[in-house]
Amino acid sequence: MSGNEYILFWTEAIRQLRENGDISEQEHDMWFKNMDFIKGDLNTLTLNVPSNFFRDQIKQRYLFLLESRLRDITGNPMKINFEIRKNAKKADNPKDLSTRDKTTNHQQKRKPHHQLRQDYDFSNFVIGSNNFFAASAAQAIGLNPGGAYNPFLIYGGVGLGKTHLMQSIGNSIHYLLIDKKVEYITAETFINEFIHSIKSETQSQFKNKYRKVDVLLIDDIHDLQNKKETQEELFHTFNALYEAKKQLVFTCDRPPSELRNFADRLKSRFERGLNVDIQPPNFETRHAILRKKMESVSTNIPDEILELIAKNVTTNIRDLEASLTKIVAYAELVGKRITVEIAQRQLKGNFTSSIPSNISIDRVQRAISEYFNITLADLKGKKRTKKISFPRQIAMYIIREITDYSTTEIGLEFGGRDHTTVMHAYQRIEDRMKGDPTLEPILNALTRSIRGDN
Repeated sequence: MSGNEYILFWTEAIRQLRENGDISEQEHDMWFKNMDFIKGDLNTLTLNVPSNFFRDQIKQRYLFLLESRLRDITGNPMKINFEIRKNAKKADNPKDLSTRDKTTNHQQKRKPHHQLRQDYDFSNFVIGSNNFFAASAAQAIGLNPGGAYNPFLIYGGVGLGKTHLMQSIGNSIHYLLIDKKVEYITAETFINEFIHSIKSETQSQFKNKYRKVDVLLIDDIHDLQNKKETQEELFHTFNALYEAKKQLVFTCDRPPSELRNFADRLKSRFERGLNVDIQPPNFETRHAILRKKMESVSTNIPDEILELIAKNVTTNIRDLEASLTKIVAYAELVGKRITVEIAQRQLKGNFTSSIPSNISIDRVQRAISEYFNITLADLKGKKRTKKISFPRQIAMYIIREITDYSTTEIGLEFGGRDHTTVMHAYQRIEDRMKGDPTLEPILNALTRSIRGDN
């Protein structure tokens, strides 16, 4: 079979992916136009790509899809290999040189960004069903800031990878688009700097610092709740950057609509762009995260131990990695081969899910199940009968009223329900109270009992 036939297989695979909607036009322009066919044989296709960074993104996002499509077309299992271009220019079109091509040679030479962690990049961010949409959008922004997804807000519970994804955007732009100025800051630091600028009468310097950047990344904007003056300053900074088509990226522990004591006009700015949530990872993703983490560890931990951790630590990525770190440290310090029994003993505390709060979700759930005489399993389960669904709505309503848990976190504790289910339950109870005068006294009595006010 000639080389020309293999390039036809490659061309047909791309055509089918576009026609079937597996890749969008934007994805095609960003990624596939920058790959060139080099050679092919019965089992392998070799492609030319502009950089190691580019190769890693293609592998993570599209490799399975491409190889599956090629197998369908040729009838043979085919692997794709990549070669890095020695020259950033395409051989067949030396005039077609994008900004990304120009900056490829600078990627290794440029110093790390002083505010960003070097290990927070897309190549080591494990993509699963829980974060695929967020990661895909983030990667697109990393190549084309200030474009379609602006502003971009990532929300979700603690330790799910929001900061990793945000800083990956920053690192991508820092290394690939060297003419772009990237500024990363936590909301807490933004507040403190703003207060200091008022006290020191340096507000003009503060404004210039944040309104003259190309990319502004602000972590944990929920910390701005109750900070009216800082919200006002961020509102004007937001407008200045947005109108100049500069990229804005935010993280939050809840959807913008749930921010309390927050200026409506600032919330509406956040909601103007793309808001995506990151859910807790499923077992397969948790296992993949641990295997990825093992690549940077010299100690060998058996795969059965990784499976044990993945099955039992379901809260977030931070807890998952902390459990692995503990096992690795034990193996290095004690010098023993890690068995399942040792791992279970060492991680007993890690396997017990505990959410820090004065009033836990479990406490509310138990009070409601006892009051309505239903089992805790039914309250948290999938049954939708009136006998179960109404108490479940009551429980979700009370948790939202008396705790700071986000709807994402609440939904997780009710059988992994989506945050929209919690929002719907809350609204149903509010609506019902308007037509049922007996409901509010019941809710007040339950709330007092849960709080221990009685």
